[in-house]
Amino acid sequence: MNGSILRIGALVVLAVAAIVFYAATFVVQQTQSAIVLRFGAVRSVVTAPGIYLKLPAPFEQVTLLDNRILDLDLPAQEIIASDQKRLVVDAFTRYRISDPLRFYQAVNNIPRANSQLASIVNGQVRAVLADASFISVVRTDRSRLMSRIRDDVNREAARFGMTVVDVRLRRVDLPQANSQAVFQRMQTERQREAAEARALGAQQAQEIRARAERDATVIVAEAQRRSDEIRGEGEGERNKVFAEAFGKDPEFFTFYRSMQAYEASIKPGDTRMLLSPDSPFFRYFNDPTGRPQSSAATPAPAANP
Repeated sequence: MNGSILRIGALVVLAVAAIVFYAATFVVQQTQSAIVLRFGAVRSVVTAPGIYLKLPAPFEQVTLLDNRILDLDLPAQEIIASDQKRLVVDAFTRYRISDPLRFYQAVNNIPRANSQLASIVNGQVRAVLADASFISVVRTDRSRLMSRIRDDVNREAARFGMTVVDVRLRRVDLPQANSQAVFQRMQTERQREAAEARALGAQQAQEIRARAERDATVIVAEAQRRSDEIRGEGEGERNKVFAEAFGKDPEFFTFYRSMQAYEASIKPGDTRMLLSPDSPFFRYFNDPTGRPQSSAATPAPAANP
């Protein structure tokens, strides 16, 4: 029975020792720093990771702070730029605790630090963008403005033991009503430019069409003139050949011309004409030589009764 009592006593002593050891130690992770407080006053600051000893509560207490980069999203706010344009700015910032002791003395914890830093960032964003134009904020000078805001915020945040890593403008837009008006104005401007482009294209098309028609008329007239010249030369050459042929053999030329006349006049579907068989037109039908036929013998007068 005495052995059981001893075992129970040993277990109680070990439990008490474990509780005292747990209450008298604290662990600092690689991503943390610790503030050791003795009756509310700062006794020491621990920045290296490891296991450390302290007096049990309520004599000493430990506040752990995160050394990693922290994010802070800011609510959207309206800002008037230097050209009197209203802008809706949505920004965010990243920071870390660089001086744990000053941080604890100034803001004590991260929620209060976020509130204080948000006020600083909003003020600097408003001050910097108020001196810039709408075009520079949206398009041409945005990176320089963000760097300026970060540097100004960093100077203010150093008083609270914080270092600002970055400040970014996530969105810079016009208010909804202004955006709709700008969109309609841009749409009207593009429609006007499109109408001007179509009118200019129609004018150029008409000019090209008129120039092409004029060139076609000139080309056709030139071709017609050349055709008439060639046709006249051909007809002159033909008449010359006919004249030479007539001079060499008038009878053959007369026969040839008569054959052409027969071919041209005796065609199906053409106008019909009635001629006497003994007409001079058919002289080559009656005689290959083309001599006119002798007139028929005059009948003898009737005998007297």
